[in-house]
Amino acid sequence: MAQSPQYSELDTPCAVVNLDVVDRNIDTYQAYCDKHGIGLRPHIKTHKIPAFAAQQVKAGAIGITCQKIGEAEVMADAGLDDILLTYNVLGDRKLARLRALFDRVKSLRVVADNAVVVDGLSKAFADSAKPLEVLVECDTGGGRCGVQNPAEAVDLAQKITSLPGLKFIGLMTYPATGSGSKVEAFFTKAMAELETLGINCPVRSSGGTPDMWLAHEVPSVTEHRIGTYIYNDRSLMAKGVCKEDDCALRVLTEIVSLPAPGRAIIDAGSKVLTSDLLGLEGYGYVVGHPEVAVKALSEEHGILQFDPTLKPFEIGQRIEVIPNHVCVVSNMLDQVHLVRDGDVETVEVAARGCVL
Repeated sequence: MAQSPQYSELDTPCAVVNLDVVDRNIDTYQAYCDKHGIGLRPHIKTHKIPAFAAQQVKAGAIGITCQKIGEAEVMADAGLDDILLTYNVLGDRKLARLRALFDRVKSLRVVADNAVVVDGLSKAFADSAKPLEVLVECDTGGGRCGVQNPAEAVDLAQKITSLPGLKFIGLMTYPATGSGSKVEAFFTKAMAELETLGINCPVRSSGGTPDMWLAHEVPSVTEHRIGTYIYNDRSLMAKGVCKEDDCALRVLTEIVSLPAPGRAIIDAGSKVLTSDLLGLEGYGYVVGHPEVAVKALSEEHGILQFDPTLKPFEIGQRIEVIPNHVCVVSNMLDQVHLVRDGDVETVEVAARGCVL
């Protein structure tokens, strides 16, 4: 990250974001989707910042993805008006918020994977002047929510079609990495069965950053939901999806202690770097020091481990760490610091903590 007086004055630990890298990441993947005729619907959970969502849409994204209503409300307040909410909505309070949000944006779509959710949605939207568009969530190997086979997807689509206030518009999945063929098999079978029933299925939504460069290999998919690509992180570096220079967000932290040979302590612990491993060893990548491991975390301490014969650090030295999973880091901090050409701008992470 570019050094400047403004940068040097930042207090640690904090998150710094290279805007030139953000611009490149947004534009590069948008160009890929445009080339292959795929609608890009970025997931805002990675950055949680309306200005970045607006930049993604301006670059050509067809809309945005939110996981929770609270995130969607923040984005709508900022003028984002085409939103897909990819989480089952249950309960009267959340349904009332969903209806209020629906009435003030151009397009709000939701997903459902069971009859209880669908019945609640219908009850909340039965008197709506326009129907709520619903996608059936399908489990194609990710092992989270989703109907388990194409027949169940068709049954739920029929139920949605039969109820007041709702309109079935397609299928949605969040697949396991490397399972594009499973998505294709599931979607094509469900689409064929829906066609025999005269039910249109215009939207087929898949997602995931690890398979971002393979999205075109699943021809049934009409849109791809992706979040991490705007920042990238160590987990994607490890998978070969991006390089170090593509990682826009780093945690700026300081060496606060050198208590023993081969060990250094930084002021970024689990409250900043988070405890996510994502199958990796250690809790981040120390920029410029591949020989150093972020071996352990407590709440306020990060423990760096290295060859005891080496002396790579001094007390008070600042270093940057690329986190394993950048999306969670965004939710740990009230602010991030945007850097371009030596200038630093501090912005609020507006949708931080919006888990309801």
